[in-house]
Amino acid sequence: MIYYLWRHRFRPRVGSALWFREWGKRGLTLVPLVRFAWRTQALKRAGARVGFGTVFSEVTAAGKLSFLQVGQESFIGRVTLQLHASVEIGSRVCINDGVQILTASHEVRDPAWRQIAKSIRVGDYAWIATGAILLPGVTVGRGAVIGAGSVVNKDIPDHAVAVGNPAKVREGIRSRELHYRPTTFLAFQAAWLGSPIP
Repeated sequence: MIYYLWRHRFRPRVGSALWFREWGKRGLTLVPLVRFAWRTQALKRAGARVGFGTVFSEVTAAGKLSFLQVGQESFIGRVTLQLHASVEIGSRVCINDGVQILTASHEVRDPAWRQIAKSIRVGDYAWIATGAILLPGVTVGRGAVIGAGSVVNKDIPDHAVAVGNPAKVREGIRSRELHYRPTTFLAFQAAWLGSPIP
């Protein structure tokens, strides 16, 4: 990621006011940039499969990191990942702080209270808002939005907006023409690349 930002950096005229301003922003965002890059590399070394340009904030993970797969250019905030089954997150997904992705629970009717683990899938361009909870076995469709604090206990279709506990699909759908990159809204991206890249 750091190499990519260096190669594609915005290059104002050397010595201009804009040049000084851009390098000032780069200096201020250097420590967070290194932390983001280090976290991503640490997750990869532990077995997670992470696509190019994906950025992780401080993630709390339990289980096997080899169960985690994330596509390209996604942003994963301060989330809790319970990795007792696979978690597949697509490309250009935004998962905000406080989200819990739970792949396991217990069978309440079982006298032995056995654990049940089921995979979770999040499609490309999905947005999981602050504090939402994804329960074992759910699929969040491509471009779907999960509202803040919502609890998802069943599949959410492509481009749907779901809110509440349990999450229910609201009338209307999200645009099917999605082409944004959630990582371009991060301060260090803007400092190096200038305005968001298409």
